[in-house]
Amino acid sequence: MAYQGFAQEYLGMPAVTRAYTTACVLTTAAVQLEFITPFQLYFNPDLIFRKFQIWRLITNFLFFGPLGFSFFFNMIFLYRYCRMLEEGSFRGRTADFVFMFLFGQLLMTLFGLFASLFFLGQAFTIMLVYVWSRRNPYIRMNFFGLLNFQAPFLPWVLMGFSLLLGNSIIIDLLGIAVGHIYYFLEDVFPNQPGGKKLLLTPSFLKMVFDTPEEDPNYNPLPEDRPEHQPRDQDQNEQQHPQ
Repeated sequence: MAYQGFAQEYLGMPAVTRAYTTACVLTTAAVQLEFITPFQLYFNPDLIFRKFQIWRLITNFLFFGPLGFSFFFNMIFLYRYCRMLEEGSFRGRTADFVFMFLFGQLLMTLFGLFASLFFLGQAFTIMLVYVWSRRNPYIRMNFFGLLNFQAPFLPWVLMGFSLLLGNSIIIDLLGIAVGHIYYFLEDVFPNQPGGKKLLLTPSFLKMVFDTPEEDPNYNPLPEDRPEHQPRDQDQNEQQHPQ
């Protein structure tokens, strides 16, 4: 029963959230089983551009460290807020959601060229949390039963928690900064006087990820129609024969 419940929950996840979280879990499992090592995954501009190890542009977003509290903490927040975004403000807009992924990861990668950052998955999670929090400003949050606050403060609370654990806050600040850039360009600037939408999802992403709308004027050929669903014209001809 538990397996069936887990399978049902997993298959009920929206596509992008399911793909990304699955990739993160499988990457961590591969490291734990020693099929690969973190040294094959981390962000290294020299190895990317000189040795053409292009996969590092992706894998550095997939590894959150060895199994432990930090890993599960990040996975919970990644799953929760990625799913809420995909099922909320990005419902029916999978291509736009994928474009947000690409935009955020591109900015983080550019920053990573000038800083000694090896893994950017946590920054990406904070970006997702930031965008969700700004789009849901009136939701009340509770952090471990200790703090009550409204959603826009959540990224800053997570950063403070990370600081208490002794971690560097540069990653969290990067996620907040990139999240704010996306939020400003997508939600704020287009609504300003003289503003316009600058982040335009490429058409090829829409072709791949978005289901095309059905043409209401389309009439299939007789052999393509179910026998029990004749065209209105056929029905009229049957009801009023010449």
